[in-house]
Amino acid sequence: MNTVATLTIAVVGFFFLAMGTYALISPGALVAPFRLSAQAPESRSEVRSVYGGFGIATAAVLGAAALDIGEIRTGAVTTVGLALIGMAGGRLVSRLLDTPVGFYPIWFYFWIELVAGTALFLCA
Repeated sequence: MNTVATLTIAVVGFFFLAMGTYALISPGALVAPFRLSAQAPESRSEVRSVYGGFGIATAAVLGAAALDIGEIRTGAVTTVGLALIGMAGGRLVSRLLDTPVGFYPIWFYFWIELVAGTALFLCA
């Protein structure tokens, strides 16, 4: 296995694990930079589900890919990489349709998604 690729997959997986854990513990704080609030039980549940549970599941898939358990590496990193690139693409569409905003949080996460997605895709 390529050590750089394995380390890249593991680092991206760690970020998903960190995001997922943060979302489960503090859903309101996670979405606050986007001017969203998670004041109602329904909104906290949504953040915990989509950012928390899904993030941790993605981290687990990337962990299995880094270890190449069941030979899932290529499929897993391609899928997660393309999903991240798709998220960055959604931010570009939003930029075309919405009022311009400062660098953080939109462009900050755009670049993280684009770079991490591309890196994963190249590791496939």
